[in-house]
Amino acid sequence: MPKPELEFHHPADSGWEKLNETGAGVYQKILTHDPETGNYTRLLKFEPGGDMRHQGVLTHDHWEEVWMIEGSLTDVTLGKTFAAGTYACRPPGMKHGPYTSATGALTFEVRYYLK
Repeated sequence: MPKPELEFHHPADSGWEKLNETGAGVYQKILTHDPETGNYTRLLKFEPGGDMRHQGVLTHDHWEEVWMIEGSLTDVTLGKTFAAGTYACRPPGMKHGPYTSATGALTFEVRYYLK
C-alpha cells in the first residue's frame, strides 16, 4: 500500500519512538511511510544533550531533505551548528554528521528513493 492520503491534521504528542541505534535523547515520529518504496516522512526530535556520535559519519542510499523547525544541531565532523530555519538536501551517498544538540532540536525530514 502506498503512503496514505491524509488531509491537514494535528499529529498527537504521543507516538514518539526512541531511536536506540542513533544515540541518547533522539526520537522519531513517522508521519507517513510507503512500505513498497521505503519512502517516508518523519519528525526527528533531539532532547537537550541528544547525541548521535557513536554512529559516526552517516551516508544513505536514498535522498534526504531536512528542515530544522526548532533548536539547533551541531555536525561534529564539520564543527558547525545549524539553527532553526535551515534546510539540507542530501543526495544518496552524501556524508554528513554525526550530530549532537546542546539545546534540543526538531526536524522535518523527507526520505525517498528515485527509481
